[in-house]
Amino acid sequence: MANLAPGIHHGRLTPEEYEANFSDLHPVFDKHEALVASDRCYFCYDAPCMTACPTSIDIPLFIRQISTGNAIGAAKTIFDQNILGGMCARVCPTETLCEQACVRNTAEERPVEIGRLQRYATDKAMDAGKQFYKPAPSTGKTIGIVGAGPAGLACAHRLAMKGHAVTIYDARPKAGGLNEYGIAAYKAPNDFAQREVDYILGIGNIDIFDGQMLGRDFTLDDLKKKHDAVFLGIGLGGVNALATTGDHVNGVMDAVEFIETLRSADSKADVPVGRRVVVIGGGMTAVDAAIQSKLLGAEEVTICYRRGKEQMNASEYEQDLAASKGVLIRHWVKPKEIFHKDGHVSAIELEYTHIEDGALKGTGHTITLACDQVLTAIGQKLDVTGIESLKIEGGKIAIDEEGRTTLSGVWAGGDCAQGGDDLTVSAAAMGRDAAESIHKALA
Repeated sequence: MANLAPGIHHGRLTPEEYEANFSDLHPVFDKHEALVASDRCYFCYDAPCMTACPTSIDIPLFIRQISTGNAIGAAKTIFDQNILGGMCARVCPTETLCEQACVRNTAEERPVEIGRLQRYATDKAMDAGKQFYKPAPSTGKTIGIVGAGPAGLACAHRLAMKGHAVTIYDARPKAGGLNEYGIAAYKAPNDFAQREVDYILGIGNIDIFDGQMLGRDFTLDDLKKKHDAVFLGIGLGGVNALATTGDHVNGVMDAVEFIETLRSADSKADVPVGRRVVVIGGGMTAVDAAIQSKLLGAEEVTICYRRGKEQMNASEYEQDLAASKGVLIRHWVKPKEIFHKDGHVSAIELEYTHIEDGALKGTGHTITLACDQVLTAIGQKLDVTGIESLKIEGGKIAIDEEGRTTLSGVWAGGDCAQGGDDLTVSAAAMGRDAAESIHKALA
């Protein structure tokens, strides 16, 4: 704390303000609200919402179950396809997936609130401790999984159901991956990520070893010798460098690290934040970091993105949410130099950009923003330590349609693998499908 820049402080707000700012983004439905919301569903036969869901949850069925008072049955319908349905209900960009596809949009420009209904059902089951699954008789086979994030957990649960013994190795002190360390605190409060991990492990047949890193504590060959199959759900552990003059001065911080610090803090008041914060990037991480900076008490927060609004990876809903919290989004600017005073960030110079001959180029014109903290959210990359024997294409592990890598007996899924992204729901789908492929291969 002693090395903080002059403009960066913790404890900017009162305890009451922190509690209000980091309360649930979408309060859970009560029974009456859930019935009213479910009654808006047309229960389409060829439901476009179901097609838009990466895990293919039978959305009309679970909403019909809610409408008839069977929330527990609805939860099973959800978990049958996506065991991480509770977190997905909280963090999925439903506005660009199932809800965007809802036919209610055509008539009323307001979709059925699928995400909130999914949360209503899954919360009911988890709060009741309702376990729908138990392992099949033991197959005598063991599977090693690297990474206890959404892909690894979904893969482990499905394999445990099939009767296989699963061991998960995770480099961090707690399981959960992106859901535990990378999700905005106001999207999953009350330690929900760990509650979900405990719920998933409740099936049995799954052991987790924390603090175990591939390439440091064990090798891929070690796992292949020890287990009948291996699944890699290692995520993207490397961070892209800003590569801007002054990017190493005090006050410049990786946005993922900032979010992780906030999520693991005993108290939000312990997390320092600048008075004037600039966030570099255009994705969900940039928006989450910017909004949470504002919620921590920053006076001015600006997101700077090198392209236009339509090219931002963050959804329009997320961008609007940032604006509603007082975050300013500047488009068509890229960082040129970070200035400092006495070793601490004092300002950032940005160059205006445009598209010329199909390529992004600087215009030569600049703007300087005074700031005391810069958060970089310019993407993560695959750390290839320990997986040098695998084929890497486009910065991801090469896999086939079933998740098999180029190394026999090794599968991969989630954002470390080709076709994967940083969405919990996509990772869960890839982990589940790889588990089915592994089971088929072992059978």
